[in-house]
Amino acid sequence: MSPNAADLAATNNPLLAFARSGGLPPFARVDADQVDLAIDTVLADLSTGVAALEASLNAGGAVAYDEVVEALTDLGEPVERAWGVVSHLMGVKNAPALREAQQRAQPKIVAAMMALAQSEPITRALQSIKDAPSFATLSPARQRIIDSKLLDAKLSGFGLAGAAKDRFNELQQELSELATRFSNNVLDATKAWSLVLVDQDDVDGLPDSWKSAAAAAAKEHDGERSAEATADAGPWRVSLDFPSFQPFLRYATRRDLREHVYLAYLARASDLDGGHHDNRPLIARILELRQEKASMLGFASFAELSLAQKMAPSTTEVHRLLGELRQVSMPVAVRELAELSAFAGLDVKQWDTEFYAEKLREARYAYSEEALRQYLPFPAVLQGLFGVVQRLFDVEVNDATASVERWHDDVGYYRVSKHGRDIAAFFLDPYARPADKRGGAWMDDCVTRRRHADGSIRLPVAYLVCNQPPPGDGKPSLLPFRDVETLFHEFGHGLQHMLTTVDDVDASGIRNVEWDAVELPSQFMENWCTHKATLLGFARHVDSGEPLPAETFEKLKAAKTFRSASVMMRQLMLASVDLALHEGPLGDRSAFDVQRTIAAHNSVMPVLTGDRFLCSFSHIFAGGYAAGYYSYKWAEVLSADAFGAFEDAGVDDEAAVKAVGALFRDTVLALGGSVHPGEVFRRFRGRDPSTAALLRHAGLGAQ
Repeated sequence: MSPNAADLAATNNPLLAFARSGGLPPFARVDADQVDLAIDTVLADLSTGVAALEASLNAGGAVAYDEVVEALTDLGEPVERAWGVVSHLMGVKNAPALREAQQRAQPKIVAAMMALAQSEPITRALQSIKDAPSFATLSPARQRIIDSKLLDAKLSGFGLAGAAKDRFNELQQELSELATRFSNNVLDATKAWSLVLVDQDDVDGLPDSWKSAAAAAAKEHDGERSAEATADAGPWRVSLDFPSFQPFLRYATRRDLREHVYLAYLARASDLDGGHHDNRPLIARILELRQEKASMLGFASFAELSLAQKMAPSTTEVHRLLGELRQVSMPVAVRELAELSAFAGLDVKQWDTEFYAEKLREARYAYSEEALRQYLPFPAVLQGLFGVVQRLFDVEVNDATASVERWHDDVGYYRVSKHGRDIAAFFLDPYARPADKRGGAWMDDCVTRRRHADGSIRLPVAYLVCNQPPPGDGKPSLLPFRDVETLFHEFGHGLQHMLTTVDDVDASGIRNVEWDAVELPSQFMENWCTHKATLLGFARHVDSGEPLPAETFEKLKAAKTFRSASVMMRQLMLASVDLALHEGPLGDRSAFDVQRTIAAHNSVMPVLTGDRFLCSFSHIFAGGYAAGYYSYKWAEVLSADAFGAFEDAGVDDEAAVKAVGALFRDTVLALGGSVHPGEVFRRFRGRDPSTAALLRHAGLGAQ
């Protein structure tokens, strides 16, 4: 492409212009038609730049850090920016045209990244930096970056040659494509299923807020037959999107309908939902390819390969932690199920647990989740969160939505400042949009902090995405308490990205943080949701403005450990299944056989015949948690122990909280991936982590 043609392409292609120049994504002007040209152009630029870098490295002589690592960053960032926008929009504004463009571009991205990771001149130069006496004079962050890049090269197939290298690259391509197909199948299957209810008995027990949202959904999706839908008269549309599905299981009195909806949820993306989005063959193929990949790289299993980049030293140590938590939790979980069945007066099934657990919670603690929601309007919760962050970490958050382009009108944009100086920013996309937004909640990096050659600092920007109920009936979004915790959780991830002080982009914020430690700040922030002064500071009734009664808080606090062993065992079950699937070839067993075997020792309820949950287990088949789902518990040990530092100092002593908060900010949040997470924790806590605080917080250990 000639210079003039390139300039014209950039002018007419906002995605390409952004990829080359940086700043914030021009979301209001980006569409699927721009993806092919933008990706092809930045990849061509990358190829040209890498060839020139390799030629200079092949010329011989000593090489400096900046000549390799900083040069690679400069070459790679345009690709990161363009592909980052495409990947982000796939999650929050999924559409057929975008999906097709992403699928065309993905193999090219994978091939380019593999070629870069397998570059002999670049890896040789990195190794020479590692071997030189001057390596000891590099900052700890830069030493970690070199070590990480050398490990990445090994795990990306560097050292393989000929047919082995070709095969490795083939399976990497296929794994990437399979992950995308898996995720798309889950989204499509979730979107495809619905149940329209027309009788009052069908929605008996369901709160007005749910009926209002369900009537609005019916009006939007079901054509003329639902054109006059109202909250009071219906019809009402049930979907498998979490804000619809979860309250239905919790409140609907019709047991047969709860069973119907629950089984539909379990059957998503499998042979049991019509087979149009069946992920079963994808699961088998993904596991097969991961084992082959591990073997090619010299690992006995994919689990061993996965742990090579994690904080946990071995699968043995992971099993030890899971076993320690299981030994304490399993007997209590058995008693919790017996207690629930006795309360219900029947043999409780999976579709009953939410319903009767809520009834038992109300009976025992005399508050309902639905009543609590009235005190948790989203604007107040958000301001409460910002207040916590200011109190703990001495930073302010201010709305700057009007200053940027967004991908949806629901999205907000906020600047984070310290002592009047901007230090970071974030986009927040809070509400569920089942038609084009995937479920769950997540944080990702939009812009990563970096010090440029001229000394200027590029400030970090985060994406924060949730799926809470949207506003309705003239009221703001009213958050279930779990969604309050989710908001605080994702903001914790954002804080680690935004409050970093590391200037080297490859170790800044969440980058280069071992996967099983990255949940520390997010889970830590959840603890403040049940801190009395914090919650009572923002929980006010949406209509009257009255504060949450103190006695309701005490009941909520007491209920925090309600069925905590059952919750613990659910996570241990998923972590154990994940490990078992990745600890070696399955032979003639299917993934579902493994699930049933693990359930025998990790679940108090048998696996249902129609359980196809693995077909929608995106964390391990389409996300980054393969052989790493245990990370939630590993990091929860760290986060509970970290909050224990505030408890030890006096969680209601403002001076102590500020002092400990500053230390947390300057270690856990500031150091990012520049220091091993074990050392980061020791700098904050003064010792290695212990499970005592986690078990105590769950009501399963010494109080």
